[in-house]
Amino acid sequence: MLLLMKPLLLILTSSLLTLSAMAAENEQHLLYVATPGIRNDLTWGGSGVLVFDMDHGHKFVKRIPFSVPDDKGAPRNVKGICANAGTQRLYISTTHTLTCLDLITDKLLWEKAYEGGCDRMSMTADGKVIYQPSFEKDFWNVVDAATGDVLKRIETPSTGAHNTVVDVTSTHAYLAGLRSPLLRVVDTSTREVVRETGPFSAAIRPFTVNGKGTLCFVNVNSLLGFEIGDLTTGKKLHRVEVQGFSTGPVKRHGCPSHGIGLTPDEHEVWVCDAFNKRMHYFNATAMPPKQLGSIECRDDPGWITFSIDGRYAYPSSGEVVEVATHRILTTLEDETGRHVASEKLLEIDFKDGKPVRQGDQFGLGRVR
Repeated sequence: MLLLMKPLLLILTSSLLTLSAMAAENEQHLLYVATPGIRNDLTWGGSGVLVFDMDHGHKFVKRIPFSVPDDKGAPRNVKGICANAGTQRLYISTTHTLTCLDLITDKLLWEKAYEGGCDRMSMTADGKVIYQPSFEKDFWNVVDAATGDVLKRIETPSTGAHNTVVDVTSTHAYLAGLRSPLLRVVDTSTREVVRETGPFSAAIRPFTVNGKGTLCFVNVNSLLGFEIGDLTTGKKLHRVEVQGFSTGPVKRHGCPSHGIGLTPDEHEVWVCDAFNKRMHYFNATAMPPKQLGSIECRDDPGWITFSIDGRYAYPSSGEVVEVATHRILTTLEDETGRHVASEKLLEIDFKDGKPVRQGDQFGLGRVR
């Protein structure tokens, strides 16, 4: 009997592997890049949503027309991007509006302007709710992702609303402002601020959180490096300064490090260095994290995110970096061969023409 079972098991295993390979072949892994994604600078890819094929050397696939003009007819800055495969929707914020596109047809579904403007938003995993900061005012809007209607306004005095993260469990949203050293934590079931983490040494700029929602990694003004906070106790734990590099004037954002992310497996934390045009990476399995090395970029990086599987890193300067080797594989170029750079990008995967999963514009830890 055992002799008969062994060939049968081999056949079944081979069949399952074949089916798995066929399923993988039917999938497309695409990188969606919203431009102008560095201020309103059209030299880095022009205007629109540029799509790249991650399975074939990140070749340019298409440009989805997108532009929200200002009073002079120029495209407004893109401030954030998020998507949900289940609802088949893509969202892009500018300084004034939130726009919703259909992921299958690329058609505009709705576009709304908001009192106080918009900044970098984040949404719950079910695709139903968006936490959208005003444009550097002192409140966040909780928005119905289906309609764009405001469900609630969260007042945060003296913050300068800016970056927003909903963690991978969607149990908490984290609110950071340009004028505050405190990270506010919102319970997404009540949509109320339930605690604060910090104060950190200066106002918080980009930040990320781990998969368990226990740690935050934050950039702050004047620091080449990052600080770490305990999201359960609210205490600042560590200050980590990049070693071996000096600081100086930067093109954008006014701080040495604007951009930080965890690899999805949380083995490393990557931080931007605008003055030296580098990404520095650290061993995040140690506390405080230990500096490992650096990657030179073609322009000042101001953001970092990763592919869903953690294979690729995407600095906003347009490089595609292999995480395992820390080697630049290629750079993003548009249909004319022009360099593409953006701080607003994420992965969306398709199977048989329909979206099946989405990444995130933030380098979020995904270990639960």
